[in-house]
Amino acid sequence: MNHLKKYIIDFLYRSGGYIFFATIFSRGLSFLTSWITLQLIPNKELGEVLYSWNIISFLMPLIGFGLHQSYIRYGALPENSANNDFLFSYIVKKGVIASIVLTLITSICSFIIPFEFRNSGIYLSAMSLVFAPAFLIEALKTKARLTHKNKKYAFIDISYNSLLILMVIFLSYFLKEIGYIIALIITPTLLLLFYLKTFFNGNTANRPNFINREFWKYGFYASLSNVATLLLFSVDILLIGNILELPEKVTAFRYITLIPYSILFLPRVFIATDFVKFTENIRDKTYVFRYIKNYILLFSIISIFFLFIVVSFGNNLLSFLDSTFVIYTDSFVIVAIGVVGILTLRGLFGNLLSSIGKVRFNYYIMFIAIILNIISNYFLIPIFGIKGAAFTSAVLLWFTGIASCLGFFFFYKKYINA
Repeated sequence: MNHLKKYIIDFLYRSGGYIFFATIFSRGLSFLTSWITLQLIPNKELGEVLYSWNIISFLMPLIGFGLHQSYIRYGALPENSANNDFLFSYIVKKGVIASIVLTLITSICSFIIPFEFRNSGIYLSAMSLVFAPAFLIEALKTKARLTHKNKKYAFIDISYNSLLILMVIFLSYFLKEIGYIIALIITPTLLLLFYLKTFFNGNTANRPNFINREFWKYGFYASLSNVATLLLFSVDILLIGNILELPEKVTAFRYITLIPYSILFLPRVFIATDFVKFTENIRDKTYVFRYIKNYILLFSIISIFFLFIVVSFGNNLLSFLDSTFVIYTDSFVIVAIGVVGILTLRGLFGNLLSSIGKVRFNYYIMFIAIILNIISNYFLIPIFGIKGAAFTSAVLLWFTGIASCLGFFFFYKKYINA
């Protein structure tokens, strides 16, 4: 327990508490922004905007073709620390160009693809303008993490969400759905003005040798892995709607997974705080294995407490959302058991794989999980309904965690002996 206590103290010392608070605060503001928007914009018009924004959110991991992901991994390696100024300048320039290319591709597709809603193509094209400024915000947050300024990372996150809610209230009040779209686009741009000087301080000389095809491929596969993760969490809902053709079942599954999936912010907070630190020490076996032991111990305790709450008060939690959801308590518990696989294994070992450069293996795991998800659900949903989808999700969440764990130990041995 002394090691666990020290682990938590070190987490707080690295300003992990600020990141934890920023995450909670930002989620609260996000919920409040959604609620205010609902009050200011008619449901039909808002639905069209949100439909297009969901597509943008799905594409968001691809901004800059993932160069900010390459930046944090390669920049954290001790042998590359002297090149971080150049690295920041490089990924900013190339990432903005890549983001503009993504905007052009999205805009072209938005006018070619026949969408269900009349204005979806126009909205999608307009909102794709957010890609470049969103990438620059991520670059700033990544630079803060690389320089061990997690407090600054938290401040940027809070500033963005605070500014967003102000812009949404002001513009949506006067311009309704058009104002909401404008708020989404200009908020990151306005925040960037405050940090404009940061983008002109980097050293652009002496390009290091590690910036090559592998550098670009790392970021791209990291982005694909994130997209695949989003798809894995959403494919159940798509398949329930497609197979059962009952909108109320889609709604029910969306909400019974809401609470279990919400707790996944916890491993993200720890990884956001510690990724740079354990990447700097990735060749130190003693440090890495001690980190793994403490992380798993902490999240095992959290998981036990979480499952106790879910099993003991599942009916109450679901009835709070909607009394009709109580009949799905078994499915609720099953999904919660699956989430433990992410809490204790996937959240840690997926990022450790990224730390040793095996991000492509992460993508392969998620890709296989998606294929298995589709196949399993086509068999289980017609027979067991929502419970079949819940069982598939739980098994695959543990599959991704165990596969990441085994993959890390397999590749790590080769990595430290290289």
